[in-house]
Amino acid sequence: MPAAPPAPVPGLQALLREALPQGPPPRVAIARSANGFVLEAAVGAWQAGLAEPILIGDMAATRRVAAERGLDIGPFEGIETPDDEAAVRQAVALFRQGRAALIMKGLVPTATLLRAVLDREHGAAPKGILSHVTLFEEPGSGRLMLLTDPAVNIRPNLQRKVEIVRNAVAVARRLGMARPRVAMLAATEKVNFPAMPATLDADLLAKMGAQGEFGDARVAGPMALDVALSAQAAAFKGVDNDVAGHADILVAPDIESGNVLYKSLSTLLGLDMAGVVVGSRVPVVVPSRGDSPRTKLLSLALAAFLAREDRA
Repeated sequence: MPAAPPAPVPGLQALLREALPQGPPPRVAIARSANGFVLEAAVGAWQAGLAEPILIGDMAATRRVAAERGLDIGPFEGIETPDDEAAVRQAVALFRQGRAALIMKGLVPTATLLRAVLDREHGAAPKGILSHVTLFEEPGSGRLMLLTDPAVNIRPNLQRKVEIVRNAVAVARRLGMARPRVAMLAATEKVNFPAMPATLDADLLAKMGAQGEFGDARVAGPMALDVALSAQAAAFKGVDNDVAGHADILVAPDIESGNVLYKSLSTLLGLDMAGVVVGSRVPVVVPSRGDSPRTKLLSLALAAFLAREDRA
C-alpha cells in the first residue's frame, strides 16, 4: 500500500516543532558568516535545537560581530576562508562530504552562492531548476500558503514556469497538502496576448495541470490576486473553479511582481515568512537583508524540515 500523506503542518509555529530532529540537529553551512542578523538566526536555530551552524568566512570579523550583539558562537565550528568564492565552494563541499545538510547565505551575493550550487562538477546536482519558495500564514485564517518565485528566476519562460510550479507543489506536498491548489497570478482572468504574455503562460499551465503534468494538483489561471484569495471576489467576477478563493500556492509571473508581493506581505502586513531555494539536492536559505531575525529563523526551520524529508 502507498504511504499515507503527511499530516498538514497547520502554521509556522508548528513548523518550528515539526522541524525539530529526532537525533542530532542537522548542520547548516553559513557562507560568509560575519553578519549580525544571520548570526542571530544561527544562534536561535541552535538554541531551539533546529540546526547546528558551521561558520565560514573571516572568523575574526565573525567573532567581532557576534560580540557586538552578545552572541555566543563558541560551540560552533569555524572555517577561515579568504573571499566569497572560497566561502561558497566550502559550503557546498561540506554538503557533498555529508558534513552539512543545508546551506545559508551570509555576506555573499545570492548569484555567487547559487552558481556554486549549480556547478556541474563540484555543486549539488539540481533536479530541475532552482526556484525560491516562501511560506507564510494567510491573514485571518492562519493556514499555510506558498509564494513563488520572488527571488531567483527573473523573467521565466513557459518551461521554467513548469519547473517553478513543480518545485512549489513538491514543497506543498511535504508540508501535508495532498492536493495543492495553484493560482497562476496575472492582472486579469482573460488571456490577453501579446499585451500580457503572462496570461497566455498561465492559461497553458492550467491546461497542462488538467492533463496531469503536476500530478494530483489543481492549477488555474490566469488569475488576479483577489480572485485567488477571496471566494467573494471570485463569485463577483464569475470565476468558478477549485482554486479560486482557496489557493494554496501563488505563482508570480516574474521576479518583480513576486518580490513586490513578498515585501507587501512582510512589510505592510508584518507577516512572518519562511523562504528556501529548492530544486537541488540541498535546501538553500537566502535571506534578504531586510528580513527579520524571526523570518531568518523560520527559513532555517523550513530548510531543516525539507532536508529531513529528503533524507527520509
